[in-house]
Amino acid sequence: MVCVDDRFPSEALKLFKALPIQDRIYQIRSMEVGVNWRGEAGEVAVLLEGLINPCSTTPPHRERGFNQERFQEIEPPAEVEAEELAEAYA
Repeated sequence: MVCVDDRFPSEALKLFKALPIQDRIYQIRSMEVGVNWRGEAGEVAVLLEGLINPCSTTPPHRERGFNQERFQEIEPPAEVEAEELAEAYA
């Protein structure tokens, strides 16, 4: 995944030790239903390889993650995809 939005409100900046940077590529280590920086439930949160953050003070006290909408999937190059398909059907 590539980060497409690294603008965080100042209130959220107080909750994290490590933040994603726009245009950098990250690997997701976990996805879960989370809460936004205001404590409202319902967004899909991702935890990223290499970025470790404090746990929430709200039960069940999971590590703070990032809204999946801040990231976009990376499309593999067409030649790689074609090679993988050829191998799969060989």
